[in-house]
Amino acid sequence: MTTLTLAPFLPCSSSKKHLPLRLATHASTQLSPASLKQQLSHQKTGVIVIGAGLAGLAAATRLNSQNIPFLLLEASDAVGGRVRTDVVDGFLLDRGFQIFITAYPEAQKLLDYQALELQKFYSGARIYFDGQFHTVADPLCHLFDSLKSLTNPIGSVIDKLLIALTRIQVLSKSDDEITRADEVPTIDLLKKIGFSDSIVERFFQPFYGGIFFDKELGTTSRLFDFIFKCLALGDNTLPAKGIGAIPNQLASKLPPDSILLNTRVVSVGMDKDQNTSMPFVRLENGDVLQSELGVIVATEEPHVNELLAETNGIEPVPSKRPARSTVCLYFSADRDGIPVRDPVLFLNGSGKGIVNNMFFATNVAPSYGPLGKALVSVSLIGLFDDRSDADLVDEVILELSGWFGGSMVGSWKHLRTYRIRYAQPNQCPPTNLMKNPKIGSGLYLCGDHLTSATFDGALASGRRAAEALIRDRAFIKV
Repeated sequence: MTTLTLAPFLPCSSSKKHLPLRLATHASTQLSPASLKQQLSHQKTGVIVIGAGLAGLAAATRLNSQNIPFLLLEASDAVGGRVRTDVVDGFLLDRGFQIFITAYPEAQKLLDYQALELQKFYSGARIYFDGQFHTVADPLCHLFDSLKSLTNPIGSVIDKLLIALTRIQVLSKSDDEITRADEVPTIDLLKKIGFSDSIVERFFQPFYGGIFFDKELGTTSRLFDFIFKCLALGDNTLPAKGIGAIPNQLASKLPPDSILLNTRVVSVGMDKDQNTSMPFVRLENGDVLQSELGVIVATEEPHVNELLAETNGIEPVPSKRPARSTVCLYFSADRDGIPVRDPVLFLNGSGKGIVNNMFFATNVAPSYGPLGKALVSVSLIGLFDDRSDADLVDEVILELSGWFGGSMVGSWKHLRTYRIRYAQPNQCPPTNLMKNPKIGSGLYLCGDHLTSATFDGALASGRRAAEALIRDRAFIKV
């Protein structure tokens, strides 16, 4: 690996100290705030990646595969971004409703599925409608259940045949064809295919609404087709150690001392002569870092323009419609205090109430809770700013008491509520899921807002940003 020397850089208008960087070869992968100052004082690196979510980790992974030195800066206390898992009273609480689909093509290249110990959901769902539960099942996995469901009120027999035809159609398309296809809102696509109002309202809206955090299904048909294809080819799963095991696995394969936690970047700047210089990064403590090879910004979409405020001549990232938001509530229960043992997703097809979907996480992955305990996960679409956390808990308990009985649900204990303002970017048409990651000399963007709002989209975006940088710097021997 060629050693890269960084020329000192300090904007003439600033009195802040610039810290040179070089790649270290020992110590832990993730540095504490106490050791940050000392470590930065003798670090050098070729690329600075801002944000250790899935996109930033994928970018770092691609750089590492080419032996290109980098430093990955993360503002919080752990990697993962929105893909995090907390431990509360022995339970694993993912930060919001998140399911990993094994057929994601980019994920298959990057992740060790066996090491993640992926635990499967039932291939279908149980839908609450008209005071009862009705099953919708994948006939390729649960033929008998599927045949029994043909006459239930969750759509007509024709609707279920149309699902099979739609499956054949999406499987006949490549991922690139889906990404570049003509698009309409998903709700319009469903109507065009010929699905009845009953199956749209009772199945598609709660199911895909829960995936997109978009109950009205205004999300692009491109994303619908991609998810539909992945669901046809793979399984819905949870890693045994929580959804946070995915970014943790990526981080564990990066070089020692390449990730700095609790290191907040407040701006990215560019020298006036953009043709001959690389961007610089200003930290919250006032320190300025300069990279020879470039900067990759891998933050959530709302923060991009804030970081780029100091760049000269860089056009702001266009503002979009309000982001998709969600609230996720967790409850604990005794294992014998839940109504089912199946690893199935429950959907609210009634058109009433605030619950969109829920499931018993320990039925999918027993490791999500202590022995003898069950973990209940409940998801709402939107932020519900007009309600306090306590009011939401009471409302959810009352609503689910109508599903499962008050004596059972009343014994559940609330663990935590997550309000996630930015759960996903808004991807209503028109969209461009193949945006150019390069936005300036030595400056690149990545994240699910540049591709599809999925785990796979974030991973692919990170790789593309790193590859764009590598192509631009191809003349440098590494």
